[in-house]
Amino acid sequence: MSVHLFGIRHHGPGCARSLLDALHALQPDCILVEGPPEADPLLAHVGEAGLVPPCALLVYAPAAPQRAVFYPFAEYSPEWQAIRFANEHGTPVRFCDLPQSHRLAETQPPEDLDPVGAVPASAPPALRSDPLAWLAEAAGFSDTETWWDHLVEQRSDSLDLFAAIAEMMTVVREHAGAQEDLLELRREAYMRNMIRVAEKQGCQRIAVVCGAWHVPALASMPTAKSDNDLLKGLPKEKLAATWTPWSYGRLSFASGYGAGVVAPGWYQHVWDHREQASLHWLTDVATLLRRHDLDASSAHIIEAARLSETLAALRDRPRAGLDELMEAVRAVFCYDSELPLQLIRRELLVKDRLGEVPPSVPTLPLIQDVQAQQKRLRMAVRADTLDIDLDLRQPAHLEKSVLLHRLAMLGIAWGRRQVVRGKSGSFHELWRLAWEPEFAIRLIEASVWGSTLEQAAGTRAVSRGAAASELSALTGLMEEILLADLRAAVAPVMARIQDVSALTADLGFLLAALPPLVNVVRYGSVRGTDTDALSRVIDGLVARACVAFPFGTRGLSDEAATQLLAQLIAGDQAIRLLQDEEHGAAWFAALEIGARSELTHPLPAGRAVRILAEQGHWPMDEAARHLGLLRSRTVAPLAAAQWLEGFLQGSGTLLVHNDALWHAIDAWVLALPADSFTELLPLLRRTFGSFHVPERRQLAERARAGRDGAAAPAPLHAQALDLERARRVLPVLATIFGGAAAPEAMHDE
Repeated sequence: MSVHLFGIRHHGPGCARSLLDALHALQPDCILVEGPPEADPLLAHVGEAGLVPPCALLVYAPAAPQRAVFYPFAEYSPEWQAIRFANEHGTPVRFCDLPQSHRLAETQPPEDLDPVGAVPASAPPALRSDPLAWLAEAAGFSDTETWWDHLVEQRSDSLDLFAAIAEMMTVVREHAGAQEDLLELRREAYMRNMIRVAEKQGCQRIAVVCGAWHVPALASMPTAKSDNDLLKGLPKEKLAATWTPWSYGRLSFASGYGAGVVAPGWYQHVWDHREQASLHWLTDVATLLRRHDLDASSAHIIEAARLSETLAALRDRPRAGLDELMEAVRAVFCYDSELPLQLIRRELLVKDRLGEVPPSVPTLPLIQDVQAQQKRLRMAVRADTLDIDLDLRQPAHLEKSVLLHRLAMLGIAWGRRQVVRGKSGSFHELWRLAWEPEFAIRLIEASVWGSTLEQAAGTRAVSRGAAASELSALTGLMEEILLADLRAAVAPVMARIQDVSALTADLGFLLAALPPLVNVVRYGSVRGTDTDALSRVIDGLVARACVAFPFGTRGLSDEAATQLLAQLIAGDQAIRLLQDEEHGAAWFAALEIGARSELTHPLPAGRAVRILAEQGHWPMDEAARHLGLLRSRTVAPLAAAQWLEGFLQGSGTLLVHNDALWHAIDAWVLALPADSFTELLPLLRRTFGSFHVPERRQLAERARAGRDGAAAPAPLHAQALDLERARRVLPVLATIFGGAAAPEAMHDE
């Protein structure tokens, strides 16, 4: 009876190859692998044609799926190769780490796997941050990653490797001091108990595949009683496990996964091509650069290969590693430029790709339903981004859109809407797809809402509607519901909208609620949805907004008026999209009352005049007259500037094409005192800065022409005087000044 300990580094191709050689030589009758025992039933799937790495074991609590832990595997992960060897040779294999049923019940969030194991908190800081740093520094390497890569990962012919790793880790642990981390002590105690179980079962050649750090702790077996005492009384929680696709991007250190590797794409080359990995990788570099119209030839490959080997020789290394290759690529291919290197790092070092999981793997009904729809609609699950253009007039494209919208309802942003250019916006949707491994957890979490995607998304929508208290949030939710074709959720959310709208008197909320509903009504025919009920809600919202406008624009702070201005612009566009004469007439009447009232805040007052003039409800002369009033000394400069901002925000087309408006604004600016102009300059710049570049250019040319001798606007005193209106103020003036105002003092001129 013998126990063979194979200390490995997770995701190490050199370790994996040496481990396979050792297993073939040993022919074990039992293999124990560091990992969660809850996933033992899933080990039989390793080696199936449909289970393609990178993939991960997902262990989670069904009662709270957000409490979960991933165990990722690449093709070159030593654990993956050990499990595959066991399945191919009929050798019993099981996981031997402390069950996550104890760890998840005790710690939140759970710890990810570590590269070589945990280090005692009492260890020196340098050793605690990197347990192999001392050895790497002693060997003349600047970092542990490069040292381990040259020492272990590029080797493939040494069966003595694991004895050397065990000796090395024994020395490191002696310098680190006694283990004080209780979790690590329990993990190692459980692993030793699993070895004892295998021995009791009569296994003669036991192979244990674990992180290199744990090898010394498993080599010296204390009493079973001491280990059992460590494990006594641990809390326990019921867990479930499944396989899920993983990506190379999540194997890298940048992903936040502690047991990652810097360059999973490079390690794939090391695994596939062994000693020829450098040449194959340089060839891929040249291919990538040529695909992006960058200069790369066979001569570049030869020169880079020679340079990398020369650098390795100068550094007394057996062959060129990733550091030498990257330096050679930078000098030969990139001409010391950083931009091509960024492309190479993203496409080749990480080489983002997603694994596959077969339907035979047990999973939840919701996940099965989503996977079936993805397969039926031929929507490949990929880690890299993919742009798709959907024409909603085609049934298959409409189904794809519905699938993406339903997933979004569950918080799974597989697709993100992009701006559609050059095509009809009502019939086209442009999506950018990118699948994240974390979506597997969100699907598990969403399973509480239903066993199918339609049911889960609909139930989730109803729940969101019940929790929403603002009308704009509810109408936005209704738009999402109809885009996702969740017909069962329409009635309850519609009832909620009606209840909330009946209690909403705030003008801003009413205006903000209109655009989503109007979009649904306008484009409802594209998706075949019934919009009659929505139309009745819209009728009520427009009527309430028209009633609220004259009063809702008074007594506002500048901050509230700025927010209302944005809502007013969006609400006006929505009402005009309805193309309903009754709504238009009521809306224009409300705007006219607000525009003429001195109590209306200048921002919405200016926008109301703009809408009335732009839509032909008022003649341009009337808008110019309101602009002319800004030049009156009774109007504060700040109020005039705010009115102008509301009138002009977003577009200067009116100024470009209307002389009366231009001259009125020009005269007001020229009449400003110097101190007032300086004070208002930031506000004016913000207003005119919102115009498009061609509009600003035309306005600048027009201003220059005016300075060069164009006719100036008439001064304020030269405008026609309404004597009848002027006489009305005489009694008021007499009261103020305490004298009699003689009507005959006013003479017609």
